[in-house]
Amino acid sequence: MSKTEDQIAKIVEANGASLYGIETVTEFDETIYRVLITKTGGITLDQCADISNELSPFLDVHAPVSGKYRLEVSSPGIERKLTKPSHFKNAIGEKVKVKVMGGDKLKGELKSADDEGITVTTKHGDETYRYDDLGTVKTYFEW
Repeated sequence: MSKTEDQIAKIVEANGASLYGIETVTEFDETIYRVLITKTGGITLDQCADISNELSPFLDVHAPVSGKYRLEVSSPGIERKLTKPSHFKNAIGEKVKVKVMGGDKLKGELKSADDEGITVTTKHGDETYRYDDLGTVKTYFEW
């Protein structure tokens, strides 16, 4: 984690949330620096606004990207990519879609996660994978 990301994480944590991730995207010719935050029980709009107001002056001094950008603080949402062990640990009990390296795809409930890998309960039973064997993993919501 860079010094800037480390400081962003501290500001987020001081406001009672956790840093989920940071992404820089371009939408309609505008650069957006997106800070994704999570918290057990969910994130409120007020928390996003408070964190944004604290991050803004810090990022004015420690520009995260070159040129003009817009800061956006938000939740990663109900359906989100899981990429770090902490993401998986916080998603235990949620429904996941898993792409395994080599092409297999499966759906199930994330039963457990540790620093080595995950176990997903599928219609065929429990299946365990090391993080190195996983392609894309996303949570999903059934309406």
